[in-house]
Amino acid sequence: MRLATWNVNSLRSRIDRVEKLLERHDLDVLALQETKAREDQLPLMGLQSMGYEVATAGYNQWNGVAIISRVGLDDVQVGFDGMPGFGDPLTAEARAIGATCGGVRVWSLYVPNGRKVDDPHYLYKLEWLAALREAALTWRDGPTALVGDWNIAPLDEDVFDIRQFATSTHVTPRERAAFQRFLDDGYVDVVRPHTPGPEVYTYWDYYRQRYERNRGLRIDFVLGSAPFAERVTGAFIDREERAGQGASDHAPVVVDLAD
Repeated sequence: MRLATWNVNSLRSRIDRVEKLLERHDLDVLALQETKAREDQLPLMGLQSMGYEVATAGYNQWNGVAIISRVGLDDVQVGFDGMPGFGDPLTAEARAIGATCGGVRVWSLYVPNGRKVDDPHYLYKLEWLAALREAALTWRDGPTALVGDWNIAPLDEDVFDIRQFATSTHVTPRERAAFQRFLDDGYVDVVRPHTPGPEVYTYWDYYRQRYERNRGLRIDFVLGSAPFAERVTGAFIDREERAGQGASDHAPVVVDLAD
């Protein structure tokens, strides 16, 4: 089984790239973030004609998550138990969708950005991660994958220049501690062992040719429960998908599982 996650940064704008990605890597499951549309606005017929089922959660032009699978799409759940909302009044955002695909419970996650350390969105991010952790504790016994854009760079080597981010979100001690708690609970970063060394990024801002200069961040992850992690045989970051006109600012992350 081959599974991937990708912050597509608008599924409507990049549906052709999604279809080509599925074919190029022969993907069984693809989790997407930032689909930026309601389901009725998405061009899904091409995916369906390729033999994929699609589950989406999206309410407007912001956020949005989806799971695309050709190995089953069962027990779809939009949002996880206890997931906090944001705004006034508090509103649930389209940031999490789970489904069972080929016997694996896959959660496509778009963790809140946090914006700035003194912004209410930062506290929302921490609350969201804490609630996800509580829910994820109950998922550990089976093959579970928490995949997506975590908006956290857990290690200094995950940032092109940590000095430039010293006072920014994504690298604060509280965010990194929240990420580490998932690892302490038994979830495994299954991609890092197969992509060793510094400067293995998954995101490059469009600003100032960050991709061409390789000034990126590693913020997209696949965290697997022990039953999932023990099946992983390989993983890679499709850096080339970030190249060229019309690319998302994120690269897909691909994981291979043994049967």
